[in-house]
Amino acid sequence: MTAPLMPRATAVWLVENTTLTFRQIAVFCEIHELEIQAMADGDVSSNIRGLSPIDNGQLTWEEIRRCEADKKANLEAAQMERNVKLRNQKAKKVLSPSQRQDKPNAILWVLKNYPQIKDTYVCKLIGTTKSTIASIRDGSHKDFANIRPKNPVTIGLCSEIDIEKALLASQPKPKAEKKAKPTKKKVAAKKTVTKKNAVKKSLAKKTTTKKETTKKKVAKKSTTKKTVAKKTTTTKKTTAKKATTKKTTKK
Repeated sequence: MTAPLMPRATAVWLVENTTLTFRQIAVFCEIHELEIQAMADGDVSSNIRGLSPIDNGQLTWEEIRRCEADKKANLEAAQMERNVKLRNQKAKKVLSPSQRQDKPNAILWVLKNYPQIKDTYVCKLIGTTKSTIASIRDGSHKDFANIRPKNPVTIGLCSEIDIEKALLASQPKPKAEKKAKPTKKKVAAKKTVTKKNAVKKSLAKKTTTKKETTKKKVAKKSTTKKTVAKKTTTTKKTTAKKATTKKTTKK
């Protein structure tokens, strides 16, 4: 869809200067067919002056003649207008006149369909300011009565991927749980507990060292007893040998 600059004024000019059907004009200007019929009857927009889309470079006479010959055909914007929209999708810098006019419509569409998107990301998507977004949200915009929601993707202001990225970026991030600061009582209790544990550990170490020293002493006593017993046995054996040697000598 390529709505022209000032669609109602363009529709009035097309009704007055061409033999296009109401449907063809309605599709091109993105206005309801009944409203185009009311314009032709003079019931609506009688005070609007017609604006030529040919002078704006949005249509050509060849395109109008083609659609006048084929009532089922739809008007297509001029190549310059289409090129501007394609360049805008890639670079997001150059806007056609119709795209500039459709910015409030795109803002209203985003606010209705994706109210969770933050204003900063809406500004990036459509290329607007926070003040205009706020005025459209609260209905204080100067042209609020004529604003109609339009998908910014079909207009060429952004892509669906850009909208998805804005939705993801607007989601609230999970807050990290803050650790509660310990109170003075808890700190004092921890200190007493640590002191008690230290005392217990020191007592346990002392008891273990005492047990180990007593075990060592007992082991030493047992070893001394064994050595004494070995000495007595060796002395007995030597005395026995001496006695036997004496007996042999007497004989």
